[in-house]
Amino acid sequence: MPRLKILPGNIANMIAAGEVVQRPASVVKELVENAVDAGATSVTVAVTDAGRTVIQVIDNGCGMSPDDAVLCFERHATSKIATAEDLNEILTYGFRGEALASIAAVAEVTLKTRRQCDELATEVRITDYNHMSTSQTSAPAGSNFIVRNLFYNTPARRKFLKSDAVELKHIVEEFTRVALTRPDVGFVLTSNGRELYVLKPAKSLKFRVMDLLGTNVVGDVVEVDTETTAVKITGFVGKPDSAKKTLGNQFFFANGRYFRSAYMHKAVMKAYEDFIPEGVTPSYFLYLEVDPHAIDVNIHPTKTEIKFEDDSVIFQILYACVKETLGRNAFGASIDFEAEGSVSLPVMGGRYDEYRPVSAPVADFDPSYNPFAEGSFSETPAVDAGFPSFGESMFGQEPASQASAPAPSQPSSAGLSWSGHVSRNEDYGRLFEEKTLPDTKALIIQGRYILAPVRSGVMAVNVRRAQERILFEKFLRALAGTEHVTQTSLFPEQVQVGVSNRLLFESNASMLQSLGFDIVPFGNDTIVVNGVPEGYSCEPGKVETLVADLLLILSDEGSSLRATMASSTATKFAKLGAATAKAVTSPIEAQNLIDTLISCENAEFTAGGQRIISIMSMDELDGRFN
Repeated sequence: MPRLKILPGNIANMIAAGEVVQRPASVVKELVENAVDAGATSVTVAVTDAGRTVIQVIDNGCGMSPDDAVLCFERHATSKIATAEDLNEILTYGFRGEALASIAAVAEVTLKTRRQCDELATEVRITDYNHMSTSQTSAPAGSNFIVRNLFYNTPARRKFLKSDAVELKHIVEEFTRVALTRPDVGFVLTSNGRELYVLKPAKSLKFRVMDLLGTNVVGDVVEVDTETTAVKITGFVGKPDSAKKTLGNQFFFANGRYFRSAYMHKAVMKAYEDFIPEGVTPSYFLYLEVDPHAIDVNIHPTKTEIKFEDDSVIFQILYACVKETLGRNAFGASIDFEAEGSVSLPVMGGRYDEYRPVSAPVADFDPSYNPFAEGSFSETPAVDAGFPSFGESMFGQEPASQASAPAPSQPSSAGLSWSGHVSRNEDYGRLFEEKTLPDTKALIIQGRYILAPVRSGVMAVNVRRAQERILFEKFLRALAGTEHVTQTSLFPEQVQVGVSNRLLFESNASMLQSLGFDIVPFGNDTIVVNGVPEGYSCEPGKVETLVADLLLILSDEGSSLRATMASSTATKFAKLGAATAKAVTSPIEAQNLIDTLISCENAEFTAGGQRIISIMSMDELDGRFN
């Protein structure tokens, strides 16, 4: 076994950087947090190529002296702690002094900084964790960090970065988390010269939420304010009817620091148990203020996790706080009048006139009026009492009187009158062409199943699964570039989705277009839905639900194997389309659905292996009556 040796400083820093700097968003997070810790009232973030090429963070904070400007790139150089006891009094974002050292180990960094009391600024250049130069320059008070060519010396890590759209989405998320903790600070975020956010100092947290996430989010939340000896909880929780399938706008903060906690998330979801259906998640912005001695913020390299002294107490208080807020705002399930034991409404029936007298309307007519006085018809057509009803004709039942009906006479040369007896059946056929009324025997059961006779018995078709199979094969062909059908909406719908989600739609624009979606960005945080694939419903009330489901699908980055990814994507979109498809309400639509299903490559099973068609033989039917 080789002898032990101490790693060189540059290699040790590159290893440490793997914990702190995982992607460009990590650099943005650390630099913006440092800017806020420096007392800045204005912070500007500019990225190029989603941070791969350039990340620049400018603030108007306290700045650094020439000596500190060089020292700040050394590992564990910090002004936040001096003794072990100081770890129990941390109220700032950064404190370990690892961020700048880790960034300098995997990128080229230039720092320009000046204190208010200094006449000239200090410029420091670091490359590959080697101090290249220090010089004096002119610059405004504060600090200006420029990080170029991230991971240029670790190509393997640069290779595993996602697309620019995905990396920019992560940058927006980190930017949003810091901006939500400091509404008194102005923030600006630009990407490739385009402004994504321009946030002025806000009057309150609610205004900051509105500036970041839109007025629709603010309109769907209620205020939380509870104080106990263990914790003070403030912020906002979403209204139950605004809960969505997609995870988004769930934020926990402790003493001004964002953190993730599945345990605390469970407390919030438990409070919503009686208010929302399973599978959806409400928005929440919850700020916890606790004694710094009662939490440990030093358990994770990126400081996104914390440890409470007594998690169970915080859990119970958080649960009770959210539950009380929902109850105070009178949120609850609506009354289901169909449910057993529900409120009974009076049934009027035949004695309705005892409750509210009713008089039948009286028709006014002229008994001397004769519509045939001009002699337009030589003879009034006879009424065939054996004319079948619409339902009978659809199922091919032949009335007994039809066979004995006399043959109709031919029309006169004038083309406006008939002589002799005219069958109502022939009249009916002239009004409705045969092609619009196919001889279908399909029967629809509660919109969920279609029953149709077959040679061996009765065939039952699951409507939703049939629609899913049809859409699955259609989307597979669309992804292969062989089919593209868009159903244009009469009135385009605008949906506010937020900056990060708008970027998600933008990055997947080509795939969505190939599937038949016509969705275009509008502004920084809104999309416009102009059309959807054929088979989807484009009713105005369903568009927002459709967009939420699309976000859920697009957020899943999926497999890198092209064929697997295409099949998986087609399956997800097929399920979405079947869930929102127009209901089958007529025998004609039922027959068309069956015909389309039979033409599929596999009409018996969905892509997930669920059965679509079931046939009950005549023997099985006979057995039901034994």
